Formats: sequence, structure tokens, C-alpha cells
Amino acid sequence: MLENRFPNVKVIQSEVKQLKSKEHCILTGDGSQHVYEKLCLCAGAKPKLICEGNPYVLGIRDTDSAQEFQKQLTKAKRIMIIGNGGIALELVYEIEGCEVIWAIKDKAIGNTFFDAGAAEFLTSKLIAEKPEARMAHKRTRYTTEGRKKEAQTKSGAGNLGSALGPDWHEGLNLKGTKEFSHKVHIETMCEVKKIYLQEEFRISKKKSLPFPRDRCNQSVTTDKEAWPVYVELTNEKTYGCDFIVSATGVTPNTEPFLCGNNFDLGEDGGLKVDAQMHTSVSDVYAAGDICTASWPPSPFWQQMRLWTQARQMGWYAAKCMAAASLGESIDLDFSFELFAHVTKFFNYKVVLLGKYNAQGLGSDHELMLRCTKGQEYVKVVMQNGQMMGAVLIGETDLEETFEHLILNQTDLSSYGDLLDPNIDLEDYFD
Repeated sequence: MLENRFPNVKVIQSEVKQLKSKEHCILTGDGSQHVYEKLCLCAGAKPKLICEGNPYVLGIRDTDSAQEFQKQLTKAKRIMIIGNGGIALELVYEIEGCEVIWAIKDKAIGNTFFDAGAAEFLTSKLIAEKPEARMAHKRTRYTTEGRKKEAQTKSGAGNLGSALGPDWHEGLNLKGTKEFSHKVHIETMCEVKKIYLQEEFRISKKKSLPFPRDRCNQSVTTDKEAWPVYVELTNEKTYGCDFIVSATGVTPNTEPFLCGNNFDLGEDGGLKVDAQMHTSVSDVYAAGDICTASWPPSPFWQQMRLWTQARQMGWYAAKCMAAASLGESIDLDFSFELFAHVTKFFNYKVVLLGKYNAQGLGSDHELMLRCTKGQEYVKVVMQNGQMMGAVLIGETDLEETFEHLILNQTDLSSYGDLLDPNIDLEDYFD
């Protein structure tokens, strides 16, 4: 399809076996050798599974594994989700008709994105019934509609498919076997201690807990049902379930490219890239989750392995490669001036700007908060009277105004309570 639209593009569907950077060529799984002038590595990242090789542990990283998750969920009465990132946050809210036990290592949900206050604001949504009306999309939607199933995996089932975009669960029927909306129990400050298959658990003589239904009535202390898999947590609680979702983050997918090549790696294992997206190896660029930004960052930007940021990096890397081919250089793209991420959690619009969690600011900052239960949560990070970051949950209509205030570093020390609902900030700073 891509080749039909762009005659200058040739698509080769095969896994990469080896990169020979000195010879400027790559070897693919079908035995072919492809010579390049300039190469951009966009191999993404691999999920950090809590247990490799266990048929009851599923990692959701690409569109194919999301389809497999949907298939497994249709037969499930109870699942366990391990992790506290974006995919875990989306799953616990979207799943219906299935008990969900959510184990996180932090004190509050969404620790990657939120502070405890925002987490409490969102947690109340897990208790309430899900609304019929979904939040309207006010941006371009990304789907895999029309993709031919036979083209999904020519190169083998073990390889990663295309990464999950912001609308990955749209069109998926995330419903279990039960007839209720969502039913979620959260276990905080814990990790997985051990996973047992059904027979292993029977031999161990251990007891598993039933799904906590009523905090006031915990008379039933042992789950009588036999489950395919059991999870023992570090808080000494054990639960049985139909399968486990491992949503514990990702690691850069660099393995196919390292052998025989002298790449500089970041502390997180990514390929270090400079401000032109160039790696330490001549004529090899990298973009997205596989790379680690090693240029001096803007005071309001940080790298996070998010789909939106990977897309920006890919677009900018293409410009850098084209410029280098012409013997030109270009300035760092404006998208790296300010961290900005727009997503949806628990059917709320969520906007994260700049140093939204005061990353790297130490104790030298103050927070301003505004919260209307069930409607909006606004947090602003201030330093020396200037706005450094913000978290906006709900339809606040403040993102554009705050974006300008952060980038312009306007002195706001004389304006008092910026978040006073009686002040029209958008009009005031227009």
C-alpha cells in the first residue's frame, strides 16, 4: 500500500539479522543483503516481561499482542495486571465483565504521570459506573483498519509488530465473561514474588485470596476456585487468575544491531543520539524508543518512551538525514523545546506539559492546585515565579495558555492565584 502511494519507497518485510556498519549494509532474515548510504534505526523497544516463557503471562506492546489479549479476555473471569504505566492505566478502566486485580509497586496509581493528588482524583472514577458517552476525539486518529491479516507476520510470530498508538484499544472488545461494568482491586506497594501454575500451587499447599468485594465483610478468606495461574505478591497476598498482563515498561530493542558495531549506549540501554539524531556510528541514525537523547536538553523537555515522542523523533530524523545528504545542517526541532503529551485516562483528557512532575527541580519549586471533583484537576509547577510545567486533567482549555507561559518564562509572581476559577487566564494572557 505504501509503495503504491510513494513510488520512491520500497518496503522489505523481513527481520534484521545483522548490521555491518563498516560495510554500510544490513543482513535480513530472508538471506538478503541491503546496502545503504544512511540508515535510521527505528526498532522501538521490547516489553520487560515479569516472566519469560510462561503461557499465562502476556505482554502488550504491539498491535498483534493487543489482539491476542482481546482473544484471551473473552474467556476470562479474572485477570491480574502488573505495572503502573500508561498501558496499565488504560486497561484497568477499559476492561469490562472481568475482575481485575492491579498490582503496583508505588503508593498511588499512574506514578509515571501523576502525583498522589491526581491519582486520587482518577481513582474515584474506578469505583463509579462507566458513562455511556465516551470523550470525543479532537485530533487525528490512528488505526490499523484495512490491514490484511495475512500480512501481519510474514517474518515469524516471535517478532514485534507495529507499536501501539494512542488509540490502540479503539475497536477492541475488552470484555470478559461476566455481566458487569468494571470491577478493580488495587494492591499498592508490592511486586510479584512468585508465579505458580495450577499444579504447582496445589502441591505448595498455599492459600489464595478471593476477590475483595466488601471491605466491611472479609469473612471469606480463601478462594475455593481453581485458577490456571496464581501470583504471590511481596505483601504476602496470593491471588488466582486466568492470566497475567505484564505492563512493567520497556527496554530499547538494540540487540540486533550491537554485534560488531561500536555504538555508545545510554544508561537506559538506548543508542545515544546527538541533536541531529546521529548515533556514534557513521551514517547511522536512530529515532524513537530505541534511542537515548544525549544532547543538552531544553529546561522544559525530557525524553519519555511515548508514542507521540517517537513520532516526532522519526519525523525530525528524516529531516536530519536529508539535510546531511545535501551537506547542510538544521537546528533542533521546536518539538524538543517543550515536553507536551496529550492522552486519555479514565475517559478524561490528560495534558502533560514541561516539568509536569517537577523533574530535576529538586525542592526549589512550589505547586499550585485546582480540583473540581469529577470534572477537572489542574496542577502547575512554579519556580522563581515562572511556570515550569503543568498537569491538566479534564476539559480545562488551559493547555495553549500554559504552553506559552512556560516557553516565554513570563514572570507570574505578581499575579497571585493563577488558578482562581473566576479569572479567565486565556483571555488575560492573550
